[in-house]
Amino acid sequence: MTTTIQPERISIDKIKLPLNSKQKNEISVLRLDKIHPVISGNKCFKLKYYLQHAIKEKSEGILTFGGAWSNHIVASAYAASLHDLKSIGIIRGEKPENLSDTLTYAKKYSMQLKFISRNEYKNKAKEYFLENLEKKFPGYYIIPEGGCGEPGLKGAREILDLVTKKDFSHVVCAIGTGTTFSGLANAATVEQTIIGIPVLKAMNDLENQLADFIHNSENRSSFNFFYDYHFGGYAKYSHELINFMNELYQQTGIPTDFVYTGKLFFAVNDLAKKDFFPTDSRILIVHSGGLQGNSSLKKGTLIF
Repeated sequence: MTTTIQPERISIDKIKLPLNSKQKNEISVLRLDKIHPVISGNKCFKLKYYLQHAIKEKSEGILTFGGAWSNHIVASAYAASLHDLKSIGIIRGEKPENLSDTLTYAKKYSMQLKFISRNEYKNKAKEYFLENLEKKFPGYYIIPEGGCGEPGLKGAREILDLVTKKDFSHVVCAIGTGTTFSGLANAATVEQTIIGIPVLKAMNDLENQLADFIHNSENRSSFNFFYDYHFGGYAKYSHELINFMNELYQQTGIPTDFVYTGKLFFAVNDLAKKDFFPTDSRILIVHSGGLQGNSSLKKGTLIF
C-alpha cells in the first residue's frame, strides 16, 4: 500500500511528561497520525497486506467490520477506493436515523453499509457466519475487525522499522483488538518493555488472550498491561480526559482522540507521575492516529 503510507511525513517528537512536573525520563512520540489524512496511524500498516492479498486474488472488493465510530471502517473504505476495489462494511447495531460522521465518510468513499444487531455482530468471527457472508457477497475479500489476523500482525510489526529500536527502553500503545500491540511485541528486542493501554472496559488477562498473536516468546516477561485507563469503556470519556487532551495540545502541539490516544497519553503521564518508569527510561509512545472520532464531540470541546 505504498500509495498511502508516506513515511517522510512521520516524525519522532520529544515531549515533556508528566505535564507541569520535572521529567525523569526521555519521552518521544512516533507520529503515525501524520502518515495520511484518512488512512492514518496504525491503519496503514494493518491494512497493507490484506489489500495486497485482495488485489492479488483479483477480488471484486473487501468486506470488513466495525462500529459507528470505527477508525478501521473509514480507513478501509478510503483504502479500497484508492485501489479501485468496492467495499462493504458490516456495522454493529441497528441503522440509526442519522449516520455518524464516520459512517458518513465511509459512505462518501463508496462503502456499502450493512447494519446488523449487536447480538448477531458477536458472531463476526465464527466460521458459519463468515461462510454465509462469502455466499452472500461472492468475490469479496473478508478483513477481520480492526485488521486482527496474521496479515494485520505482519503490517503492525513493521511500525518499529521506522525507529532505531535500541534508542528506546519502553514502547507504549493503546489497545483495541490487540493487533498493533502484538505486532510491536513481535518486533521488539529482548531488552525492550512493551506496554499496552486497553481502551475497553471488559478487557482483562490480555497476556493469555493475545498469546496466539505474540510469536516472540523471548519477550513474554517484558509485557505490561494497565487496565485502569478506559474512562468507563470504549469511546467513554470524562472532563478530566478532555482537559488533559487540551493541555497536552497546548504544551506539545500534538492532537489526540478521546477513544484511543487521549487515554494512551493520559496513562503514560499518570504512570510517569507515579514513578512507574525507572529513571532515565527512554519511552516511545506510538500515536496510532484516528483523530476523526473527535468529530462526535460538541464543537469547542477540544481546542484543536
